[in-house]
Amino acid sequence: MGMEKSLALVAVPLLVICSLSHVRSDLLEHRYKVDDVVPLYVNKVGPFGSPSEAYGYYSLPFCRPDRIEEKQETFGEILNGDRLVTAPFTVKFLQWKDQEVACAKKLTSEEVSQFQAAIKQGYYFQMYCDDLPIWGFIGKVDRSSTNNSEHKYFLYQHFQLQIFFNKDQVIETRLWMHYDDIVELTEGREMDIKLLYSVYWIETSAHFHERTKKYSTPSLSAIHFFSIINSCWTLLILFVCLLTYYMRIVRKDFYHFILEDAAVDREQTGWKCIHSDVFRFPKYRLLFAAALGSGAQLCILVTFTLLLGLLGVFYPYNRGNLYVALIALYTMTSGFAGYLSVLFYCQIEGKNWGKNLLLTGFLSSVPLFLIFCFLNAVAVFYKANAALSLGTILILLLIWISLALPLLVLGGIAGEKSHGEFQASCETSKWPREVPSLQWYRGTLPQMVLAGFLPFSAIYIQLCSIFASLWGGNAYTLYSTMFVVFIILLITTSVITVALTHFQLAAEDHRWWWRSFFCGGSVGLYVYGFCFYYCNWRSDFSGFLQLSFFFGYMAWISYCIFLMCGSVGFYAALLYVRHIYSSIKSD
Repeated sequence: MGMEKSLALVAVPLLVICSLSHVRSDLLEHRYKVDDVVPLYVNKVGPFGSPSEAYGYYSLPFCRPDRIEEKQETFGEILNGDRLVTAPFTVKFLQWKDQEVACAKKLTSEEVSQFQAAIKQGYYFQMYCDDLPIWGFIGKVDRSSTNNSEHKYFLYQHFQLQIFFNKDQVIETRLWMHYDDIVELTEGREMDIKLLYSVYWIETSAHFHERTKKYSTPSLSAIHFFSIINSCWTLLILFVCLLTYYMRIVRKDFYHFILEDAAVDREQTGWKCIHSDVFRFPKYRLLFAAALGSGAQLCILVTFTLLLGLLGVFYPYNRGNLYVALIALYTMTSGFAGYLSVLFYCQIEGKNWGKNLLLTGFLSSVPLFLIFCFLNAVAVFYKANAALSLGTILILLLIWISLALPLLVLGGIAGEKSHGEFQASCETSKWPREVPSLQWYRGTLPQMVLAGFLPFSAIYIQLCSIFASLWGGNAYTLYSTMFVVFIILLITTSVITVALTHFQLAAEDHRWWWRSFFCGGSVGLYVYGFCFYYCNWRSDFSGFLQLSFFFGYMAWISYCIFLMCGSVGFYAALLYVRHIYSSIKSD
């Protein structure tokens, strides 16, 4: 407990620093005088249905300014894939412009083909005006002909910016594309284009601190509301069924066990007769303790992340705060992982706690590093914005080596020094009891299929929204809903794991340790299975880059969900097993 309090005292100030170091831009008062230049940067282009595939704005043959300057970006913006550079036109405060010529350019046949391919894939572009995001499509497709080869492709040439201001501050920006000022792209031909832009200033009474409200205001739709109600009802019914079974069956077993004498005790059946084996330590205890420590760390990480979301730290389009917070939280929670893993490992009579500590640190980070290296190589090959430079990768490794590993070691040392004996409710016999042959549906895989279904059904609707945000470009703001669903997920996982553990013990199978972990974590397998459904029926993914990023990173996320829910399921089952066997005192 002392170590937990110390880590909490360290974690809370660091969380505050993390949230304050990435102050929301709506707290920074950007004030301008008449004719002052308002910062305008272009960011990226890419398919609208897949934000994971993004390229630099000038990767397409747009008109370029005489001098391209890169905006100084934060570490979070780099991780987010933002590459802000100067725009091809200038905006000055309160200076109106109408059909101003930004530039004129002659497109080669290859450049025309580039634009055609981009318009065909639904490319959009993103800009930032005074740190406010704006979007627009590159062009449009005329599909009036049923023959795909006869489709016409048009490139927009006129950008219209509407900027709302209050006194000397920019409040809102809107971008319109003029459908009349378009040019048809004819493949195989050179052509001239002329980029025009208009800037209109509109006064508003809205205040500066309200300008990000339209990006961050959550909208709890009816489907989200009813999904939460449905999840609560599912959890309530499951809990009532388990409680009823406990009151009518288990308590009855307690009563009969107390009345029976030693001679009758030899004829006991069910969970009572394996009391001398139920606390027999599992095989591969090194890996088991490491998995519990990593899962507990991930559970703490997700909890703190959602709490920061509730505080409004991750409002949409703040460019990288979420990534920075995740790195900081993962680093800080490494101490909890080391402490809990080594503490449990020593309690179950593990001897090599240093090896256990090393495995705990690698269990979640090494798979992520391997997946990241492969996907970063893919992004470099495609010249996508998601590709990180060698310097950025070295910084991430330095953070892990210099901060996460020391905290992991400190937590492990504290766990080794503070561990006591494992609190077993019954003594364990020297020789294990033979497990009777069981029906096929009592096997590990059928039980995992059953265990993961209810928790997954409780989060399914919310999962659709999260996927649409991560992989579809939609802004996610319902952190309060996600927090509620997260709590429901943990409780549902705990309840279903406890129920299946009891049924396993009732079948006189004492090998419940790994089984409870697998059953609890099986929801992670359902999440990864949902990825195939989402890819085929809910997304517009195409190409190796999009598919590799989606299935690669979702494999790691599902793996983390498996570890997290597996740990929660095991600890819930452990509390239940200790409780029911505490009423059985054997000599």
